[in-house]
Amino acid sequence: MSTPAPTAPAAAPAKNSKRRRALMILALVVLLAGIGWLLYHFLVGRWHQDTDDAYVQGNIVTITPQTVGTVTAITAEDGMRVEAGQVLVRLDATDAQVGYEQAVANLANTVRQVRGLYSSVTSAQGEIRAREAAVAKLRADVARRSGLVATGAVSAEELSHARDDLAVAEAALATARGNLSRNRALVDATTVRDQPQVKAAAAQVRQAYLAMQRGGIVAPVSGYVAKRSVQLGQRVQPGQALMTVIPLEQVWVEANFKETQLAKMHIGQPVELHSDLYGGDVTFKGRVASLGLGTGSAFSLLPAQNASGNWIKIVQRVPVRVELDRAQLAKHPLRIGLSMSADVDLHDQTGPVLASAPPQKPLLTTTAYDQQMKAAQDRIDQVIRENLSGRG
Repeated sequence: MSTPAPTAPAAAPAKNSKRRRALMILALVVLLAGIGWLLYHFLVGRWHQDTDDAYVQGNIVTITPQTVGTVTAITAEDGMRVEAGQVLVRLDATDAQVGYEQAVANLANTVRQVRGLYSSVTSAQGEIRAREAAVAKLRADVARRSGLVATGAVSAEELSHARDDLAVAEAALATARGNLSRNRALVDATTVRDQPQVKAAAAQVRQAYLAMQRGGIVAPVSGYVAKRSVQLGQRVQPGQALMTVIPLEQVWVEANFKETQLAKMHIGQPVELHSDLYGGDVTFKGRVASLGLGTGSAFSLLPAQNASGNWIKIVQRVPVRVELDRAQLAKHPLRIGLSMSADVDLHDQTGPVLASAPPQKPLLTTTAYDQQMKAAQDRIDQVIRENLSGRG
């Protein structure tokens, strides 16, 4: 009777061989993963810095009155689109209208008075010529009478009267010349338009006109209304916040990077951003506009004091301003305060770390108030023309 051969020892080497093979495969995978990670780090990873501590910022233009008044109309509400120069709030303009009409009347009166000065100069010149002729005649008369006194043809008393008449005429001539000098000093080297009295009256008209126009509070920029707090009938004061206008096409992103991430960051480097509003469906393109000049804690209302007590080092964050593509903003608008994630491409190392030159032109401007000055000047010119009667 034969006995079966044992199989357990033969199965054990096969099982060990599979384990070794699995371990070798695992080690190879780990090695390849490590090599891949190293390649990614040296070729890609070390040239990118990212953060999700980033938020949308923008200009928040506060609408405030420039004069005291009572609100009679409100023409914009939260969320509405407004254009630069559009009237948002109207104030009662009764007092300003009265002051404007008084200033216009004063300008018209001043123009007529200055016209009288020019006429006085002309008439004074004619008067002086007449008095000069009279003085010359009286001098000749006195000279003739002086020669006749010795012959007895003219009495000494008559000669004395002639001399008195000459003195009176010379005094009148001197007075006329003085009046001419005074009047000429007011109008010399000027026209009616640029005569000082007329210019002062015109400035009063301009001021009164602007006070009247400022009863209509306009938007200095185009944008969207937010935080309206003004109410009908409210008595407002200069500088009081009535509402805000936010130009959403001018927003930017403030990304807060750790201080350890800034070593290779430069102005002008490209940035890819994603908003929690749109998720991964929209990738915003931007560029680094500036690197913050201090950490958030350094600029806080109560800066940290680490000179006493126990101290724990905390990695600080520095705000980095990122400009966005306006075409993308028009297509995918953002709102102030939205969360963003930012990824900065560090390959371009040619840009500066700090701005090297001041701006060559204003960064933000408005022309919303230009028309007010132009309209005031047009009204001044009209009043002067109407009261010049042909003199310019």
